[in-house]
Amino acid sequence: MTTSNLRRSLERLGDRDLLAETRRLAERERGATAEVIAALMELDARKLYLGEGCSSLFTYCTQVLHFSEHAAYGRIEAARAARRFPSILDQLADGRLTLTTVGLLAPHLTPENHEELLSSARHKSKREVEHIVAAVRPLPAVAPVIRKLPVPRADAPVRASQSSRPTAVAEDDAVPPEGLLVPCAIAALPGELTSPPPSSVAARETTSQRAVVKPLAPERYKVQMTVSSATHDKLRRAQDLLRHCLPSGDPAAIFDRALTLLVADLEKRKLAAAERPRAGSATPKNSRYVPATFKREVWARDGSQCAFIGAEGRCTERGFLEVHHVVPFADGGATDAGNLELRCRAHNVYEAGQWFGPMTVKEGAAEYRAELGPDRVAVILSRDV
Repeated sequence: MTTSNLRRSLERLGDRDLLAETRRLAERERGATAEVIAALMELDARKLYLGEGCSSLFTYCTQVLHFSEHAAYGRIEAARAARRFPSILDQLADGRLTLTTVGLLAPHLTPENHEELLSSARHKSKREVEHIVAAVRPLPAVAPVIRKLPVPRADAPVRASQSSRPTAVAEDDAVPPEGLLVPCAIAALPGELTSPPPSSVAARETTSQRAVVKPLAPERYKVQMTVSSATHDKLRRAQDLLRHCLPSGDPAAIFDRALTLLVADLEKRKLAAAERPRAGSATPKNSRYVPATFKREVWARDGSQCAFIGAEGRCTERGFLEVHHVVPFADGGATDAGNLELRCRAHNVYEAGQWFGPMTVKEGAAEYRAELGPDRVAVILSRDV
């Protein structure tokens, strides 16, 4: 079936049939991936890629099978791990494990621990598996480093594929995703500002480098980010003011103190958190305003998580949360704890569409305006919770 024919056939399916067909296709894809990995296992064992004019299995996968470098690496890692522990193939085929999961676990699997590790990683996200790996192979804490980054050259940035990695890069930085500039780690005493790196290294730096949060060991994380000169000045000021109780000027300790204050302030504003909550005043029944007492109750009851429950279970989103009227306020729904639940932004809009029918959503600075049907009746869903 051609792509256009497939698309037309899918467009004719009802909602439930489309969901079922998508599940079937995903299962077929997992099965096909497991079969490819099994074939690569045997091809690797026989070294058949040599006769095809390729010096390595990686070259064969990228130049003959036309996998991307990332896809080839993941499948080769899985094939070599599955050769040692064949149960991996079955778990890849039925979806208990993913290629990413196998790639993270492969270097740490042994005949003694592979069953336990593979079992603990079933249906886990990448972040959860990284925690499992950190418990198996904890890494030492990284030394605090504060240093000025050079201005990146816009004309010719040096990418990871164009030169060798600097020897100073930490072990836990591994090979970066395709296309990212490689950062260079420079050792420094806690809280000290290091000199700008040489020009050969300077070309590797970029102020747009993504922030990194990685588990190093149980209860320890590596946080890496780039900050502005104004933020750097604030950090230096905080170090100076804290020397009497924090002589080392450890940025991690300052970061923790700052986050403690920030979280407390955000919980006060978003969740109406208070050490000594006051008795709430009566709210008019025809008001959309959610009193602080109801906010606190709803956030605590729903566990700071979207409370929407779909066919596959409860939504796991914990960001972009809003207080939602189960029976819409526009239809007479009460503003009380019994009729209020947390929703992520997507499910808030989704349920409004389910209740009122097809709608066009326009996002404003502090509200959603939903134009409903031919009469264009506006419903406002507050973002400020």
